[in-house]
Amino acid sequence: MKLRSLSIKGFKSFANETVLHFNEDVIGIVGPNGSGKSNVVDAIRWVLGEQKNRELRLEKMQDIIFNGTKKRKEANSASVTLTFDNTKNLISTEFNTVSISRILYRSGESEYRLNDVSCRLKDIRSMFLDTGIGSDSYAIIALGMVDDILADKEQARRKMFEQAAGISKFKERKKETLSKLSLTNADLDRVEDILFELSNNLKLLERQAKRAQKYLDIKEKYKEKSIAYARLLVSDYKNDFKNIESRLNEELDKYRNYEAEIHLNEANLQAEKSKNLDKEVNLSESQKKLNALVSEIRGKEEEKNLLAQKKDFRNQGVKNLNRNLEDITKNIERLETEKNLLTEKINQEIIKEASLMEVMRRNKEDLDTKRELHNKSKSEYDNTIRLRQQKEQKLFALEKEMALTENSIENFRSDAKRFHSNIQDRLDQLNNSKSRLKELNDAISLKKEELDGLNELETQKNAKIAQFEQEVRNQKDKQSALRRMLDAKQNEYELLLSLINSMEGFPESIKYLNKNWRKDVPLLSDILDVREDYKAALEQYLEPVLNHFLVSDKNMAAEAIKMLITSQKGKANFFVLDEISGISEHPSIKNPFLTHAVDYVNVENKYLNLINKLLENVYFTDEDIVDFEWEGLKDDTIILSKNGTHLRTQYQLSGGSVGLFEGKKIGRKKTLEDLLKYIQKSKSDLEKIDAQITKLNNEINALKSNVKKGEIDELNHEIKTSEQELVKFSTMVETIEASNKKDQHSIVEIELKVDQQTIKLNNLGLEYQQYKENLSNPENVSDVNDTQIQALAEELSKSSELYNSSNIEYIKQQNYLSNLNKEADYQRSRLEELTSRRDKDERQLKYYLEEVNNFEIHLKSLQSEIEEKYIQKKNSEEQLNEAEQAFYEARKKILKIEDQLKLLTRNLNQQQLLIQNLKDQHTDIKFKISGLSERLRIEFNININEVINQEPENSESEVIDKVMADEELSRLKHKIQNFGEVNPMAVQTYNEMKERHDLINTQRADILEAQKSLESTIKEIETTATEQFLDAFNKIRHHFIDVFRSLFTEDDTCDLILLDEDNPLESDIEIIAKPKGKRPKSLSQLSGGEKTLTATALLFALYLLKPAPFCIFDEVDAPLDDANIRKFNKIIQKFSKDSQFIIVTHNKSTMAEVDILYGVYMQELGISEVTPVDFRSLEHKDYFTNLN
Repeated sequence: MKLRSLSIKGFKSFANETVLHFNEDVIGIVGPNGSGKSNVVDAIRWVLGEQKNRELRLEKMQDIIFNGTKKRKEANSASVTLTFDNTKNLISTEFNTVSISRILYRSGESEYRLNDVSCRLKDIRSMFLDTGIGSDSYAIIALGMVDDILADKEQARRKMFEQAAGISKFKERKKETLSKLSLTNADLDRVEDILFELSNNLKLLERQAKRAQKYLDIKEKYKEKSIAYARLLVSDYKNDFKNIESRLNEELDKYRNYEAEIHLNEANLQAEKSKNLDKEVNLSESQKKLNALVSEIRGKEEEKNLLAQKKDFRNQGVKNLNRNLEDITKNIERLETEKNLLTEKINQEIIKEASLMEVMRRNKEDLDTKRELHNKSKSEYDNTIRLRQQKEQKLFALEKEMALTENSIENFRSDAKRFHSNIQDRLDQLNNSKSRLKELNDAISLKKEELDGLNELETQKNAKIAQFEQEVRNQKDKQSALRRMLDAKQNEYELLLSLINSMEGFPESIKYLNKNWRKDVPLLSDILDVREDYKAALEQYLEPVLNHFLVSDKNMAAEAIKMLITSQKGKANFFVLDEISGISEHPSIKNPFLTHAVDYVNVENKYLNLINKLLENVYFTDEDIVDFEWEGLKDDTIILSKNGTHLRTQYQLSGGSVGLFEGKKIGRKKTLEDLLKYIQKSKSDLEKIDAQITKLNNEINALKSNVKKGEIDELNHEIKTSEQELVKFSTMVETIEASNKKDQHSIVEIELKVDQQTIKLNNLGLEYQQYKENLSNPENVSDVNDTQIQALAEELSKSSELYNSSNIEYIKQQNYLSNLNKEADYQRSRLEELTSRRDKDERQLKYYLEEVNNFEIHLKSLQSEIEEKYIQKKNSEEQLNEAEQAFYEARKKILKIEDQLKLLTRNLNQQQLLIQNLKDQHTDIKFKISGLSERLRIEFNININEVINQEPENSESEVIDKVMADEELSRLKHKIQNFGEVNPMAVQTYNEMKERHDLINTQRADILEAQKSLESTIKEIETTATEQFLDAFNKIRHHFIDVFRSLFTEDDTCDLILLDEDNPLESDIEIIAKPKGKRPKSLSQLSGGEKTLTATALLFALYLLKPAPFCIFDEVDAPLDDANIRKFNKIIQKFSKDSQFIIVTHNKSTMAEVDILYGVYMQELGISEVTPVDFRSLEHKDYFTNLN
């Protein structure tokens, strides 16, 4: 037997019809990951009947149908066909070619086909039983199943051994036999029950046949005694009737007393509630006072915390001021030192100035002396000398101006350097201040945003709390109203349920039928659904027929009457619905004051004809019935007053007061259902309200516990502190920037002046140089005088130069001394500024210390106030406890009155029930007399009036006769009841039943024999299957050892062991595999390749015992290395002589060993296709032969 072909269409990724031909012994299937290789194996599993989604890698079975791609629509169905060559007749069929198909439609419908003929999955599984072919057989192995086999997951090993041993059919036969045995036992139980029932019935029929005559004799005697006893009963009923009527009046008086007492208690309850109102107000005021104190304490605590924070802030300020004072003191000391040094230097320069002035004075005196001498000597040279003097003076003026200009330049540069130094000193302070300003602005912005968010949350929270509290109050009001209404409806329901269950007020016959007859037959009073304000009037009219049963046909009524006759339970009345014809339409009436009674009655459709008949000519009116005009009305018209006080026909008028309980009989079951629905709905509503109140309270508590006030106050304080610091630093930045701007402006002016003075100095230098050259020119010296004048002139010139030089030095010294004085002035100004800042900081420090001291005093005062408030809080709590105690004492009184009211209401309901019971007894006596009359008439054809009119001859003897008659009647009635219904055909029935009893006995014997045969068959199946399984196991064990050693080495250890040899069919099978050099404690400790080879050894051991027609390996060779791949391929080639092998692989060595290779690919994304390649014509070279 061989696998010939596989046809796939619409299955998973195979959208197109794809056919794979399996004509060779070893077929390979290859393709990239995700191309659909394993879908081929899934298709074979599926067509063989696989039902588990997990085995097919699905979530649901419909996922197997091609789901479409971007370019292709989804398929409507999936179909797979597998074709076999049955030349060896391995499959039990006369066909040489067998094809099985499975089709699944997207609607969920599926079908199996065998040679294109519809069949069942059971037929396919039966055909392949013990052939080694199946969706779960050892012929199809995936890589994941290797671990399942080795781990014995879901008893995988034993299933494979059973398939190889060929005992699956035995297990199937055993299962079927056990099923038949179960059915046989069930049949035997039924037969036993029937025989037991027939045996009892036979005995009963035999007794009935023997006692039939005796029954008739007792019946006659019972008639005589019954007539005598009826005469006595009628007399007693008359007396009981009068007594009940008297007692009913007494109980009605009690009922009215209870009502009056309830009204009185309700008035007292209202008064107590009014008194308790003041206590409730007092309690509320005490609670408010306590809440105000708690709020005040909380405010004081928050004020205390705020003061503590302010104190800490001031302490930090004190630390900062102390640090600033230390820095200022150090700067003052440094400046004082520098000032002293500068003063000393100025004094030295003043001495130097005086020395230079003395030198200049002497030079000037010498110059004046020589000039005077020269002037006297050169009278003749006045013009020349005068000109020379002018030039010398000009030269001197130029030299002086140049010196002053240079000195000005130096002074300007010194000032500029000092301004630059000041600006640089302030820049660091300015950068730090600006950085701090930015930090403060960012911090304030963030804190304000956080504060806005907290304020918004607080506002929303308070609004939500107010909303939730209002909702809680509304829900509590709704809850109280609903509970009051629920209590009233619960009491009404319990009272009505008690009346319905006890059937109080109904005749004995109705009670009997209601208990022992059909439960689906209602009374007329039960099916009516009437508007509340019309119930009393309609009940008055329908009173005679309210207790009539509504039956569908006469047979049901006859059945009930027969039961009443047999049990002597009186009479009952019936409306036969099938006998009532419908009314096409109601008679029209033109009177505007009348409305048809049917319009106020709701019933099911099957009762409409009856209601229309009963109320055909019945009308309601609100007008005065007594003087109602009858003109235009039919003679059979009946008019009812809406309140039930009057009833009128054309010739009759009746009426009177309406009783307390009139209108209560109609629709009692409907009312009970409505009450029950209302109670259930109310309880559900109460639970919802309780849940809502709890939820709202939880929301309120959660909101209240989330207090943000402390955070808000803290943020406000932080923002205020930061803003104060911001103002301080802003002022500092403005002052520094103004100073820097002023100094910068001064520097610009100085630089401009320096440039101007430099230009001026350059011009003066040029002019000086020209005058000096002109003065040195010999042409300017007169040679008219003698040598003395010339010598005097030279001396004068030298003295003039000496004087000019000393004068310049003196001027320079004056300028240098002026600069030193300016520096001293600056230092004095800086000292004054630092001293002023020190004084200011000292005053600020003193102020801060005073504030800290005030804060401490205020904190102590607040602490004292808080302690005092806590004492007040304790007193308020005591007052609140007293108010609560007074309130709850008053509440106890109210609850006591309410409990008393509940007790009175319960007594009133019980009294109402008692009155109704007496009324029912009153009515019951009427029905008893009526029932007695009917029984005498039906049973003995005697009129009750004849019995009533007969007077007893002797009252004493009558009493004696009554007691004896009662006992005698009880005895006779007991005998008649024991006889039951006498069957005149008892003997014939007995014989027929005896014949049936014998026949069933014969059937019982046959069933017992079949039971023994089935048990023997099961035993035989187990014996045969056990022997066959043990034989197969031993062979598989030897094959496993041989194959394992061929795959590993001859020294390797392996074995198969039955863990329960006494019960081999149910025993687990243990695999022992120990490759050379290893001692694993379990198979899980083997490597992936060793596991695969061990599983392969087991599979091929099974194939040696029972070769499968074909074997499918799905990537089983994945864990194997090259050496083990060669072993794997070698054993495949060896076994391919007896079985086909279909191998899904990625291994190139395995691909090279196959006869034909099917490549699975996706030319179009999402759609698998295949193409074959025949390797048999190609030469295969094994490059790994020489490798160890």
